[in-house]
Amino acid sequence: MGTRERRDRSNKADTSLRVSFLQFAEKHLAKPNSVSLTAVGGYGRGELAPGSDLDLLILHDGNEKLEVISEFANAFLYPLWDEGRSVDHSVRTRSDTREIANEDIRVALGLLDLRHIAGDSDLSAVVASDAIENWRKNQSKYLPLLRKSIQERELRSGELAYLLEPDLKEARGGLRDINALRAIEMSGAVSVSLARVAESEALLANVRDVLHGESLKARDQLLLTEQDRVAAAMKFRDADVLMLEVAKAARAVDYLMNLTWHRIDSADSKGWFRKNKQHDIDKGLVILNSEVTIADNYDVTSDPAIGLRAAADAAQRGLPLSIDACVLLAEKFSPIPTPWPKDVLNDLVALIGAGASMIRVFEALDQDGLIEKWIPEWSHVRFLPQRNVLHRHTVDRHMLETAVRAANLTRTVKRPDILLVAALFHDIGKGFADKDHSQYGEELILPLAKRLGFESADCEQIAILVREHLLLSAVATRRDLEDPATISFVVDKVKDPETLQLLHALSISDGEATGKSAWSDWKAGLVADLVAKCLSVMAGVKPVSQPDLLPVGPVTEDLTISIIGDQRRGEQIEIEIVAKDQTGLLSAVAGLMTISRLNVRSAKTRTTNEIAVMRWMVELETNAQMPTEEKLLDQLRKALSGDLDLGRKIEERIDNYRKSPGIPTPPPVVFAANDLATNATIIEVRMHDRPGILFSVARAISRFGVDIKSAIVSTLGAEAFDTLYVTDLSGQPLSGERAQLLATKVENILITHL
Repeated sequence: MGTRERRDRSNKADTSLRVSFLQFAEKHLAKPNSVSLTAVGGYGRGELAPGSDLDLLILHDGNEKLEVISEFANAFLYPLWDEGRSVDHSVRTRSDTREIANEDIRVALGLLDLRHIAGDSDLSAVVASDAIENWRKNQSKYLPLLRKSIQERELRSGELAYLLEPDLKEARGGLRDINALRAIEMSGAVSVSLARVAESEALLANVRDVLHGESLKARDQLLLTEQDRVAAAMKFRDADVLMLEVAKAARAVDYLMNLTWHRIDSADSKGWFRKNKQHDIDKGLVILNSEVTIADNYDVTSDPAIGLRAAADAAQRGLPLSIDACVLLAEKFSPIPTPWPKDVLNDLVALIGAGASMIRVFEALDQDGLIEKWIPEWSHVRFLPQRNVLHRHTVDRHMLETAVRAANLTRTVKRPDILLVAALFHDIGKGFADKDHSQYGEELILPLAKRLGFESADCEQIAILVREHLLLSAVATRRDLEDPATISFVVDKVKDPETLQLLHALSISDGEATGKSAWSDWKAGLVADLVAKCLSVMAGVKPVSQPDLLPVGPVTEDLTISIIGDQRRGEQIEIEIVAKDQTGLLSAVAGLMTISRLNVRSAKTRTTNEIAVMRWMVELETNAQMPTEEKLLDQLRKALSGDLDLGRKIEERIDNYRKSPGIPTPPPVVFAANDLATNATIIEVRMHDRPGILFSVARAISRFGVDIKSAIVSTLGAEAFDTLYVTDLSGQPLSGERAQLLATKVENILITHL
């Protein structure tokens, strides 16, 4: 098997066809030299696989009657059909060929590989020349059609690198994509480095040859049942090694394809690369040509965090991360300090939480080896096949798909950051033959989570999720849910309601990512029933407790603002506000943070003896100036007195935010419940982060005629999680009906402002 064998196979076919073609031309045509036989497609390239069709084009000069030409063609082809050869043929004149090629891109592509076999060589040569000239002249028409056909084929056949039973020819990153790259090179639109995929093409073609085998059947899908046979024939250690090499080859093809389209999109009609006006979006980052990239002359070596910052920005905006940026980051890689700073961890969570748009950005990083540099544990699962009929994807792609599903469930848990990270790494322990992947995953994730910057308690919770990610599904489908021992078994392993809710969301995400064969409405119902029973027996289940918050010093004025700690850009800044409690205070302070371009990462507030104490952890936006304590104090006074219209200024910021295309996100979710421990009603808000959320929530609650006693505000990745404790004006919890009415009102306001 190999290039030489495919060439020899093509040459033997040429010899046989040449003899019979000339014989039948002499017998049936008055002018035998008025016709020619050519090969097109793969046969035209001399790459005839054992089970491939003979792609033939019979050309004639139009001087013979069509009936005579048809009789001659049938006489030549019938013996081939009788032998059982699969032949794809056309009979045309030069003008016919030009006309059809102009209408059908498949014909135009096939003609690019036209090769003369027999008959009038001049006729073959002029048609071949027409084909190339037409392709280059009409590249502006053909290339968009080619791109569309590639995208449609990907939807049908998937991505070769991540499929367990890939189609070597049709799937993304397969042999047909290599042919498309060759066609783009021939168009002259951009230069394509075909040498970069020469080894990939050879491997995929060799695997296809062995798959066809001696049966001469054109089977291009590498089924699980065939992988051991093909691996043995190609002298791989086992099928897993074979599929790993196939995946690597496909990724190389896919990378070159992305790079090629990127260059086409960046070039003008004359092939010159254009530079559109860039838009600054973050430190060292710009949007250029609808991609997130690194600003010119920015020193990436001095900023190890820029890679994940760029990835998070791109994914959250629904934009690609430029290939140029990935290449630069790989060439001038700087390791992230250990443990990762909080802002870097936050960027990782924001990247994972972007849903489907995350995959494109993650793959761009992965193609240049950046994921492995940041997270060495990723190397082992990269392209790792799962020879299991339940799974559709390789291990790494399955974990990405699980994270995408988890991003849709962040409203259902109190710690979306923990859910997203656990989803991305839940199968990190796979691929070690002598180890249980869940238990070994726990061993791997503990130091990894610590290195990422999680607190010890969070690391332990992530480890439990990785270790037990199969627990709920297994118990729900294999144990008696009416047996108290079953419920006790799960409760003993999971311990607390928060972890159970996280595990439930992870189970759903993992199941949906695996496929319908592993997750159904029936199974989802069983798991939900199990979770409900476990929650009902967990004693002492309480919502988030109120914060213990006291002012740093004595309260001597009606309103004070103190900026605590370092104010360097990129660092979190602590701001303390102490004030006499009044209606609208929380919404005014939240609005002040928004118009001051201070991104809120977390906040705690508490009102005691009519004194409100607030601690805000914020980050200064790029290109913003840090306001002074005096300016913040002046603006807050004006906001409370009504001299400053916070609502209008915040709406201007939201309008600017909406200009980016963004990504699909779940709608806001607002919960209401009474907390016996604090004698208050809890309002919980979970939604995708954007400017002005807390301002809108607090203003709506204040206008409802209730008091906000305390609040806990968190931004985890790109998710906002706000908990507010409210009472009626007499200091009592709201009635159930009134609490639900308030939650509905807040939710409707948030949806309206999306």
